[in-house]
Amino acid sequence: MPAMSNFKIKFSLFLNFFVFAILLNSVGIVILLVQKSFAVTKSGAAILDPFKDVSAVIISFIVTSSLIKIGYKKVMLMVLGCMAIVCFSMPFTSSFLAIKLLFAAVGSGFAVLKMAVFGTIGLICNNEIEHIRFMNFLEACFGAGIVTAYFIFARFINVADPSNISWLNVYFLLGSMVILAFLLLLISPLDESAAKGSSVNKTISMAALFRLAAKPIVLLFVCCAFFYVLLEQSVMNWLPTFNNNVLKLNESLSIKMASILAASIAAGRFLSGLLLKKMHWLTLLSSCLALSALILILLLPATQNFIDTYIGVQITSIANVPLVAFIFPLIGLMLAPVYPVINSVILSSLPKPQHGLMSGLIIIFSALGSSVGAIITGIIFQCHGGQAAYYFALVPIVLLVVLLFMFRKQHDKIAKQLVG
Repeated sequence: MPAMSNFKIKFSLFLNFFVFAILLNSVGIVILLVQKSFAVTKSGAAILDPFKDVSAVIISFIVTSSLIKIGYKKVMLMVLGCMAIVCFSMPFTSSFLAIKLLFAAVGSGFAVLKMAVFGTIGLICNNEIEHIRFMNFLEACFGAGIVTAYFIFARFINVADPSNISWLNVYFLLGSMVILAFLLLLISPLDESAAKGSSVNKTISMAALFRLAAKPIVLLFVCCAFFYVLLEQSVMNWLPTFNNNVLKLNESLSIKMASILAASIAAGRFLSGLLLKKMHWLTLLSSCLALSALILILLLPATQNFIDTYIGVQITSIANVPLVAFIFPLIGLMLAPVYPVINSVILSSLPKPQHGLMSGLIIIFSALGSSVGAIITGIIFQCHGGQAAYYFALVPIVLLVVLLFMFRKQHDKIAKQLVG
């Protein structure tokens, strides 16, 4: 493939992931905004996460077997075309139902696009080192999209009237970015003959998934994945609402300050890559989880002062933002390494032919963890307040530490059997 064509399609994949990172991870922002714009309760707003995640699980099973037959490029163009229509339609809607359907479209669209992108990477990268480097750049681009989401949405909020739905105009901008990705992909040649010529059966068998999940190490892994995503998404999706309701920041500041969490997760994953050269993965993860619990225990009591003092008042200037609003999101540095490390450990413990099935389980249990975490946190937030909702995060932290030690024990057992 010519170097220029290769560059164009790589850039298109970067843009695809960047835009979908904004759309996917805006769920926490929109959870706050729909409470203001559509008078939705916190437990009601929490349903947005399941709309995003469950649709991703369902569509991944439906299209996996036909992905190669249709073609990676055609599939990506179809997803981008549909998302452009959805985005440009949003400013003309004014209902919570439309928001739910938006996230169902985003979740299912990204599930399909992600599978097509991963398949395309294998076609445009010539060796393992190039593949690994490109994947790292792609994840970095996704992380940049998450951080960008907070600032883009904050620019479209009517601070004088939080109930105003003018923030829906942000989807004109996002729709334009989707069209740019569509046009760039359209003019980028992609030779898919190598993929279409493969005789490997791409269909995910439910029976095979259950057999794989029955293995002790896999069962422990999916429990770890479930509780980690439950923890991370509970903290991330509800941080804008926490900043607004508990720390008394206005809507725009609440969203901007939540970007610190996304940035700290990205930084934490980079730093953990360096630390893992000198530390055992279990030592690193258990230490990080312990520090996460310490942050919650030490900082949450400090937020009571804002609940008592700023009754009926909101902070509108960055100069007046309390120090705790800057420190609390740094919990992302501690949470960051858990998910990629346990994914790497489980995949290295299984034969390569099972990696595809394992990816299916990762998608399923990650989605379940995200949805359950969002709903539980929303209910606690509504009934008992933001402090209680975040104290709840201590439960999955403790469970994760216990499960990680059991996971490590099972991993070492398999390693000894392979050596023997």
